[in-house]
Amino acid sequence: MARDYHIKLGTMLFTMVEPQQGHEVEYNRWYERDHFYGGVLTGAWSFAGDRFVATKAMKNLRYPAESPMTPDPTVGSYLAIYWVLAGKHDEWNRWSVDTVKMLHTTGRMFAERTHIHTLLYNNEWTIQKENWGTPAELALDRNYAGLVVNVGELAEGATHADIETWTRDTWAPSAMGSSWGPDLIINSTPLPLLDDAPPDVPRTPNADRRFLQLHFLDHTPDHGWADGYANYGEQLNASGLGTHLWTAPFIQTIVGTDTYTDQLW
Repeated sequence: MARDYHIKLGTMLFTMVEPQQGHEVEYNRWYERDHFYGGVLTGAWSFAGDRFVATKAMKNLRYPAESPMTPDPTVGSYLAIYWVLAGKHDEWNRWSVDTVKMLHTTGRMFAERTHIHTLLYNNEWTIQKENWGTPAELALDRNYAGLVVNVGELAEGATHADIETWTRDTWAPSAMGSSWGPDLIINSTPLPLLDDAPPDVPRTPNADRRFLQLHFLDHTPDHGWADGYANYGEQLNASGLGTHLWTAPFIQTIVGTDTYTDQLW
C-alpha cells in the first residue's frame, strides 16, 4: 500500500515581473537575496519556491503576440513560483498581504520593476510521466532545466474537467512519450486576491474560466520546440474545449549569480 504523505500542494503564487532596463542586475540581486525569502518563504505554510527567467531567445518563442498575460511578448522576464501547503491558504494569504505592506513601509521593496502577472492559483490536478516520478510537491526543488507555461480559457459550455480529460487522454500521452515533452504537468485555476492586496498587482478578468498549466522539462524548452510546444495552441483550439491564450518558455535562473541579466532583451 502506498504511503499517504502529508505534505500536499494546495495553492501557488505565480508572479511574473519585468525590471526596468538598467536596473536588471540590481533587481535580480534584491529579489534572490531578500524578497524571495522575506516576501514569501519566511512565512508559515510556504514550503517551496523557485525562480525562472525568459531570455530574449526564450521570449522569441512565445505566442500569441497579443495575450492577456503580458502587454508585449518582450515583457515578463522573471518568474517566481511558490507552493503553499494544502488547507492553509487563507492564513498564508493574510500573512502575505500584511508582510508586503510591512516591506513597503520599511523600504524593502524595489520600485524599478513592474508586476506583469501576479496571481494566486489553486492546484487542481497533475500528470506525472512515470507513476513514481517527481510529484508536484517536489517540482520546485528538482531544479528542472526548463518550464513551459500554457494558459487557456474555457470555451462556451466546456468545463475544467473537460480540459483535464483532453490533456490526460489526448495531449499528454504523445507529448510525454517524445523527446521534447514534459516530465510533469501541473494544472491550476485562479484565486481572487484579497481586497487590500497591493494596488500595483493587476487583477485578472474572466478568472473563473481561466486555467494555467506548468509543464516542467528535463531539458531547455527550445529542444524540439517546432515539433512540440509550437503546436500546443493550435491543438487546444482544435479541441473545441478552450481558447489558447499564451505559451511561454522559461529556464532556471542560476542562484547567486547575475547570469542572464544581460540576455533579457
